Amino acid sequence: MFILCQKPSIADHFLAELRDVNIQRDRLRFRRNLERVGELLAYEISKTLSYRSEKVQTPLGTAPSVRLRQPLVLATILRASLPFHQGFLSMFDQAENAFIGAYRGIHLNDDEFEIEMDYITSPNLHGKTLIIMDPMLATGRSIEKVYHALLRFGIPAQTHIASVIASPEGVEYLRTRMPECRLWLGALDEHLNEHFYIVPGLGDAGDLAFGPKE
Repeated sequence: MFILCQKPSIADHFLAELRDVNIQRDRLRFRRNLERVGELLAYEISKTLSYRSEKVQTPLGTAPSVRLRQPLVLATILRASLPFHQGFLSMFDQAENAFIGAYRGIHLNDDEFEIEMDYITSPNLHGKTLIIMDPMLATGRSIEKVYHALLRFGIPAQTHIASVIASPEGVEYLRTRMPECRLWLGALDEHLNEHFYIVPGLGDAGDLAFGPKE
């Protein structure tokens, strides 16, 4: 598991603005900060990917270089992930893309709720690098459901899961249920509250990015 804010960097500044209730009123800035964290996490993930060596022709000669070996697919959970997704797409501009509509449904009891999923579109995933994005990793149940739904499109060579903020409960859930996936986080927070929201967190990322929903 990689945590971006374990060492002080500009990422901490972006995350502080994402959390700040006064700065959160500026939706454009909130979306841009989600995008920036996405760019930084994409860069960190890029260090672990496979590359092939080649030579590139320049105006004055040839230069040794490398290019990504495996095709990438960026999978985002609508709607809060869209700015986060754009950050990844800015780095991996040739990636294919998958989109999934998944959200919390009715509460079955005090300890459980349904995960509704009513939309999914994806390219073939066989042998590719899959990156699943959701800004808030709370319980981990929506990511688990999305991951298994995506496997109908093929088995990826490797899978990465990226979130801006995660709870210890969500991390442990995914480590137990999906040990083959590597986690990439902006920050790991304290705990989940009784409503399954991350504390201290930042609130509802979708509402803050795009406005409140009915």
